[in-house]
Amino acid sequence: MRSIEENRDSGGYLAPVPVAAPIEARIAWSIVRRVAVVGPLVVGGAGVWRGLAGALSAGAGVAIVSVNFLVNGLILTGAARVSVRAYHAAALFGFFVRLGLIAVMMLFVALVFEVDRPALGIAAVVAYLTLLTWEAWALTRSPGRETEWT
Repeated sequence: MRSIEENRDSGGYLAPVPVAAPIEARIAWSIVRRVAVVGPLVVGGAGVWRGLAGALSAGAGVAIVSVNFLVNGLILTGAARVSVRAYHAAALFGFFVRLGLIAVMMLFVALVFEVDRPALGIAAVVAYLTLLTWEAWALTRSPGRETEWT
């Protein structure tokens, strides 16, 4: 076990410590697994609200959000292996980049395919916020969960 002083990089930050399973990727997969519950509810609600086109469009919105969470986990896991500074930069700037990518992917889907745009947009927002809230709640309520990163 290295001491804290041995673990500091040149900027005074603690250098990354390799872990067996990267927590960021595990959290991302946990969020995506919850799509099995949230996705059908969002798609079903859009189907009742906007019909078959709304349900298909909502499915595309949920899929875009799922890919976004997976990309986030991969980016943060990779950045954590580099340095704490890279991790912080990836977390801050990556959030804005990923929101931009969600918008671009939704615009691309709307331009290439005939979709119900309100159902696509609302489903993406509802799925994103629901999945994020559910995972945050689960992390704070599960003391036995293996998410120790300190």
